[in-house]
Amino acid sequence: DPPPVQLIVQFLEQASKPSVNEQNQVQPPPDNKRNRILKLLALKVAAHLKWDLDVLEKSLSVPVLNMLLNELLCISKVPPGTKHVDVDLSSLPPTTAMAILLYNRWAIRTIVQSSFPVKQVKPGPPQLNVMNQMQQEKELTENILKVLKEQAADSILVLEGALKLNKDLYVHTIRTLDLLAMEPGMVNGETESSTAGLKISAEEIQCQVCYDLGAIYFQQGSTNAAVHENAKEKFFKTKELIAKNGSSSLHFTIDEERLAGYCQACGVLTSSSDDASQQATPYSQIHSCMKSGNYQDLVKIFLEDNLTLSLPVQFRQSVLRELFQKAQQGNDALDEVCFKVCVCNTVCDVLQGRTIDIQFCQLFLKPSKEKIDFLLEVCSRSINLENASEVLKRKMAAFLKNLCLGLEDLQLVFMISSHELFIKLLKDDERKLLIDQMRKRSPRINLCTKPVTSFYDIPASASVNIGQLEHQLILSVDPWRIRQILIELHGMTSERQFWMVSNKWEVPNVYGNVILGIKDNLTRDLVYILMAKGLHCCAIKDFVHAKQLFAACLELVTEFSPKLRQVMLNEMLLLDIYTHEAGAGVSGERPPSDLISRVRGYLEMRVPDIPLRQVIAEECVAFLLNWRENEYLTMQVPLPLVQTNPYVKLGQLLAATCKELPGPKESRRTAKDLWEVVVQICSVSNQHKRGNDGRVSLIKHRESTLGIMYRSELLSFIKKLREPLVLTTILSLFVKLHNVREDIVNDIAAEHISIWPSSIPNLQSVDFEAVAVTVKELVSYALTINANNHFWLIIQADIYFATNQYSAALHYYLQAGAVCSDFFNKMVPPDVYTDQVIKRMIKCCSLLNCHTQVAILCQFLREVDYKTAFKALQEQNSHDAMDSYYEYIWDVTILEYLTYLHHKRGETDKRQIAIKAIGQTELNASNPEEVLQLAAQRRKKKFLQAMAKLYF
Repeated sequence: DPPPVQLIVQFLEQASKPSVNEQNQVQPPPDNKRNRILKLLALKVAAHLKWDLDVLEKSLSVPVLNMLLNELLCISKVPPGTKHVDVDLSSLPPTTAMAILLYNRWAIRTIVQSSFPVKQVKPGPPQLNVMNQMQQEKELTENILKVLKEQAADSILVLEGALKLNKDLYVHTIRTLDLLAMEPGMVNGETESSTAGLKISAEEIQCQVCYDLGAIYFQQGSTNAAVHENAKEKFFKTKELIAKNGSSSLHFTIDEERLAGYCQACGVLTSSSDDASQQATPYSQIHSCMKSGNYQDLVKIFLEDNLTLSLPVQFRQSVLRELFQKAQQGNDALDEVCFKVCVCNTVCDVLQGRTIDIQFCQLFLKPSKEKIDFLLEVCSRSINLENASEVLKRKMAAFLKNLCLGLEDLQLVFMISSHELFIKLLKDDERKLLIDQMRKRSPRINLCTKPVTSFYDIPASASVNIGQLEHQLILSVDPWRIRQILIELHGMTSERQFWMVSNKWEVPNVYGNVILGIKDNLTRDLVYILMAKGLHCCAIKDFVHAKQLFAACLELVTEFSPKLRQVMLNEMLLLDIYTHEAGAGVSGERPPSDLISRVRGYLEMRVPDIPLRQVIAEECVAFLLNWRENEYLTMQVPLPLVQTNPYVKLGQLLAATCKELPGPKESRRTAKDLWEVVVQICSVSNQHKRGNDGRVSLIKHRESTLGIMYRSELLSFIKKLREPLVLTTILSLFVKLHNVREDIVNDIAAEHISIWPSSIPNLQSVDFEAVAVTVKELVSYALTINANNHFWLIIQADIYFATNQYSAALHYYLQAGAVCSDFFNKMVPPDVYTDQVIKRMIKCCSLLNCHTQVAILCQFLREVDYKTAFKALQEQNSHDAMDSYYEYIWDVTILEYLTYLHHKRGETDKRQIAIKAIGQTELNASNPEEVLQLAAQRRKKKFLQAMAKLYF
């Protein structure tokens, strides 16, 4: 069903369609009963939405909303052509006054909205009718806006007058609109009384009107600064009313975030005698300082904000850009101010983990004692050492350390290293190491004397080298090169977490918590990156590099963490499984015995507190099923493992069922157990919910937690299986579950289907839609494993038959017969082309209007279906080759009927073809049975080959 707002569009479009008279002249829409009802319905939908302009404006175009509000004015008895500014609102009925208010509020809101920039929608493929329609709507909108802007002054006066009204008003509801429509006489009665419609209190009206007037005054202030005072008055009045009445009580909503923005902007743009309100926010203080040239206070504000961090980084940068522009215009006194604001911004960036801006590097190329003093002051006042986190302390320490390394003048270095903040942040051994590095480094060219001429004159900093090394770290898959790069990076900086360099490095959460707990940063980064890269190589089937990365990681963690050592052994087991399955396993070569032993060992592992990935257990069970380790899964798996691991339990039931398949039916208890487990997985939890109409509806939760796993997890597990018997077993189970449904019309056939129960106690709990989807996905997957399994091909054909895709069904029925008979050169086994399969092929041909094929297929049945064959031959509108198929008919009765039928119709040529077919000596009824069967077999072969060429 369309949303309510779209109904308004539909109703008004229908009501505004122009009519065409007898002379083919376009006339305005007639004012008839139909159109009046459509307009009334549109008004009722708007009344249902409580005339909320926010909702209506978001979904309706300007022309449609203009039409709707004009209809509201009309039904509210506002005389057409009357200027609203000339009407005394206090003397009007409440609903009429409210209609005028709604229209004029919308008018100024639309003017304000039109002044905002609009993001252009990317056009799709050009369609002439759509482009014409869009152009017409654009022109209509522009015309309406032109009129609204001309009447803006009147609309403002109407709303200003509304603020003087001190009484509640009423807006039309569905009930009052019905009364107006049914009994026009009621206009002077209940519908115009003071109690009709939805009550809007005087405070709510004033709140909305103040907000809308504030918005239009603010927009007009761009050309008339004095009007900003009016806007400020209206916005602050709106805030007072919201604070007094509460925003939740309003019938109409106000965007309080936008209102706060308006108030803040008005506080900046207008002057006020109230110093407290003037200095209410840092933004207004900064604006005032920039305007008055009070740069000392400006620096003070930035310095104080380094602790609170309330100013956005973009705002800080914009102020600095403005200062640089003023300095470049010849105001040399601003150079020092630029430096101080830049230092404040840089320290703020350091504490928030952002890169240091190039402007700081430029200004600090000529360091001096005064600059160092101010920098240290900013650093000291930007961090509270008693409450600061260790992360913040390390960031500040690294900044000061790198600053020392970048300075040539040892006196300036001593100023920093002897400062109280530096001593508190860096440990003794770190300070000694830094001083030793400063003493040992070779003398370099003093860059301070070189004038700054361009960006490229700035020397390459350590961050450039770090970036290059990080790039190499991302690309490398050599574990020893990765280790070398990390050692170099940690030698350059200690505050970076290099395991976070690439967002593509993903480690499962169960492992990540253990790895990130490693205390040594270098070891932590190395272990994390080696594992993440190894897992990525596994995912893209680069098993050689994955093996190298995992081996290096195993060697590393063996030295200090038994827990991580076992994790790596588990991952290497999974890698070996993948490697075998993608390599030797494809050709059917059995895995080495030690790999099977390791898989068993993993399943039986009882080491406590080892983080485990469920996918490893899933792959291990699938591996054992694929290599027919049914004896182990059935008899030797520890019972606690079966009870705790759902994949092991499922694998045990599958192995036991496959093992018992050749046995008698009474020994198939495990088949029933497997059936119950799968039924539980495919069951849904039901909840009852009462709707708005009072009726109780049933809600089904598709992914139920009733079973040992989710259906999606079961499907994912099955798609790891390749053993035909296991796939056939699970596929036949789902087919049987599909067939159990009460309203099923066409059963699907499958091998071993008789071993499963034929009923379910709680049939309503099973999600049969999900079962049907699962059957389709399983058959498609099975055919990727073996496209020549005739039983799976029959299931695929049955699915297409059940979903009325008859051509596709015939394709798979014929393919099933072809793969098991050497393309029909041998006889198709009777367990493949059963009577049910032949009847479905007959029905497919019949529904495809291939009636001659129907008659021929009727011969394939154990007892020839003459009734269907004769009925098909009577059809004259056949889409197949008709008489050219007569050579494939071996049943004399059918041929005799054809002769009679063509004689009756006067079709001499076709009758002769039938007579020629019936006259062949090998079809003589006196022939031995073997000769007749051979004749039939030869015709079956040719017919099926002809059909295959047609449908393949």
